[in-house]
Amino acid sequence: MKKTFPVIIALITVSLLGIIYIQVSWIRTLALFREEQLEENISAISQQVGEELVAQRSVTFNNPGQMPSLKFPGEAYDIYKQFSVTNRFTIYEIREKLQKAFLAQNMKDTKFEFAVASDNMFGHYEMKSAKFYEMAMDSVHNKRVYYPLIPAGGSVLESLAPEEALVIVVPNYIFQSLGWMIGGAILFTVIIITAFFLTIRTLLRQKKLGDMKNDFINNMTHELKTPLATISLAVDALKNEKVLSNPEKLGYFTGMIKDENKRMNKHVESILQAAQMDRQEVQLNKKDIHVHQIIKDVLNNLQLQIEEKHGKVDVQLNATTDLMEADEAHLTNLINNLVDNALKYSKDDSLYVKISTKNIGKSIRIQVEDHGIGMNKETLTRVFEKFYRAHTGNVHNVKGFGLGLSYVKTMVEAHDGKIKADSVPGKGSMFTIDFPLKK
Repeated sequence: MKKTFPVIIALITVSLLGIIYIQVSWIRTLALFREEQLEENISAISQQVGEELVAQRSVTFNNPGQMPSLKFPGEAYDIYKQFSVTNRFTIYEIREKLQKAFLAQNMKDTKFEFAVASDNMFGHYEMKSAKFYEMAMDSVHNKRVYYPLIPAGGSVLESLAPEEALVIVVPNYIFQSLGWMIGGAILFTVIIITAFFLTIRTLLRQKKLGDMKNDFINNMTHELKTPLATISLAVDALKNEKVLSNPEKLGYFTGMIKDENKRMNKHVESILQAAQMDRQEVQLNKKDIHVHQIIKDVLNNLQLQIEEKHGKVDVQLNATTDLMEADEAHLTNLINNLVDNALKYSKDDSLYVKISTKNIGKSIRIQVEDHGIGMNKETLTRVFEKFYRAHTGNVHNVKGFGLGLSYVKTMVEAHDGKIKADSVPGKGSMFTIDFPLKK
């Protein structure tokens, strides 16, 4: 797993980057193609309408009777203006011709604006549609096409008609037309990235579970092997005639077998409880419980261990109300686990455990504090994980399966409570539990 995991990540990453690159390249190529197609269509439209305007202007010249009448006497002196497109066609006629040309190019719904520029100055427009300036100024989102309205070479109008140009402006809707494709590409890319993330997270979780399983098997093997070896030695000793004839030694070895048997039963019970919590089969038998009494019972049961380590227990039961609805067995077990952990991880030369209670609103707060070895940040974030045990050099220097605090957190939440841990490496840890009081 350690060797294949980086390879899997590398392959998936390369595949993902390749897919994104291909999508971007494909969309870019398609956009360029659409842009070229738009330019070709607009050029064809401008050429078609421009040639038509030039041709009809020539027909007018060849038929003087169709030429427009002069509105002002001064116009007679402007001979060039008499043969201009703006003087021959109205803005509505040019728009109609453009609409027919757009329809012929299958661009009926394309918005457009147009103008006729004169004197070879595209900023000087003799005729323009209503929104021409508005679209022409936005060169980022719109495209302009120019077509010179020049009479054919050798024609009579070649030297008489003014220099004019037809200007057409259309929206550059390339990316708008590709919107659904771009959106789909982004959507599927996000889906692929999400699947990639979930795959990596699943692999990491499986690796983590595998490591936890190995640690659990190692710890379980060690924890069960030790009492079995002790029982085996005690049984062999009981076969000795000297032991059988000595009631004191006989009682010593039988007591040893009984103690080791209890120890094994306790380990098996812990594993069964963990399995039940996984299957959510734990059922609470709630009744009215006084928290202070449970704490006192737990300390009485652990008194022998405390005396053996020459430790000090500071008890401050300051809560004025300690009645809550709880399962007595599970509440006893979770407090026992917290105090037992404080004893296990305390320094041999300075065993100190403080247990205190106080009322916080409609809750009772229980705090178990020690001056032990403490926990670093990584251990603190994972301390309630099942099977997790902090390594301190020798994995078996503190016995257990890593189930105690996981069980504590599960039972606290089952009683609608909250738990948090605070710790400073080398100075100790403190667990704080808030339980709702009986209404």
